Amino acid sequence: MPAGVGRTVEDLRLVNLTKQFGVSKAVDDLSITISAGSFFALLGASGCGKTTTLRMVAGLEDPTSGQVFIGEQDVTDLRAFQRPVNTVFQSYALFPHLDIFENVAFGLRRRGIKDVDAQVNTMLDLVELSALARRKPSQLSGGQQQRVAVARALINQPDVLLLDEPLGALDLKLRRQMQIELKRIQSEVGTTFVHVTHDQEEAMTMADTVAVMNAGRIEQMGHPADVYEMPRTIFVANFLGQSNLIQGTLASFGDVVEVAAFGLSFKMPSQRNVAPGHSVVVGVRPEKITVLDAHDETKLPSTHNRIYGTVTDVSYTGVSTQYLVETPWEQSIIAFEQNSIVGDRCELGDPVVLGWAPEHTFGLDPAEGIHAGLDRAVLELESDTEA
Repeated sequence: MPAGVGRTVEDLRLVNLTKQFGVSKAVDDLSITISAGSFFALLGASGCGKTTTLRMVAGLEDPTSGQVFIGEQDVTDLRAFQRPVNTVFQSYALFPHLDIFENVAFGLRRRGIKDVDAQVNTMLDLVELSALARRKPSQLSGGQQQRVAVARALINQPDVLLLDEPLGALDLKLRRQMQIELKRIQSEVGTTFVHVTHDQEEAMTMADTVAVMNAGRIEQMGHPADVYEMPRTIFVANFLGQSNLIQGTLASFGDVVEVAAFGLSFKMPSQRNVAPGHSVVVGVRPEKITVLDAHDETKLPSTHNRIYGTVTDVSYTGVSTQYLVETPWEQSIIAFEQNSIVGDRCELGDPVVLGWAPEHTFGLDPAEGIHAGLDRAVLELESDTEA
């Protein structure tokens, strides 16, 4: 039976956790509860505090203030080896002189357990590496080495398994395969996985709960679909996936609110608007938009929001076609359309109408700035293009 099955796993709680380096706060008064047996992703850009948070949970970094609880046990002052926590790092840190069996058995032997065969074989079965038990790490692929590292950590039956950018060294195809494998393993063992990553796809694919971190704080936390479909800040809208954001002003209120922007009117359900005042940033995800030749706009439902513009870029990606459309106010709108009909694409210079349903629109507080959450390289590219 896989480690973790049939035993109680406790919640992980961070209470007012803070880590300060000089005058800078890497983690700023963080309080979250990670449910026992869940797959939790802490997502953020480099320097946001996610790895520092993980290291404090692991016992590798002392907090400036605050507490770490596993269940009702305060583990804040316990050393790393005293905590029911194990960590898998990006480098895997396997012992090159030991074969796979002995790498996995290492933790048990260190604790003085002599009869390790059954537990090791169970873990190797779990990660589907039984046939490679007597190979050395150098004889395995990157994905196989990562599974060995996971097995070595799980055999100690931790309440929490911490994953620090574990897929960063793998190529794209293997990384996607391992996303599925890690989720399968977590589901089978029932151990709480806390996955720290900057990769949005990893977080969305594997996690039950995603927390988007920025400047030491959690911007938004919830089910991946909820956070993606209804971002609560401009930072989250820009950082998690792509968003088209348009600055406007509230023109009417009610169950459906209306926003005036650049001579157009955009509607959305009132519960999808979190802007506190009259100024609002209207948002829509690129895949929610339909792109039609301007002469075909009657094909759009009359209730749809719409923007008129000119196609400035067409990128065929196989599954979909990506369009850049320049508006009369010189803003580029991005739209993705599924390639469901062969050859049914707009071309450069075509006048088009973009349409989307009001229920796919969201309204955000403009206070943090429309570029919050965008990568610096993206901002520099946009600036060069405008120049």
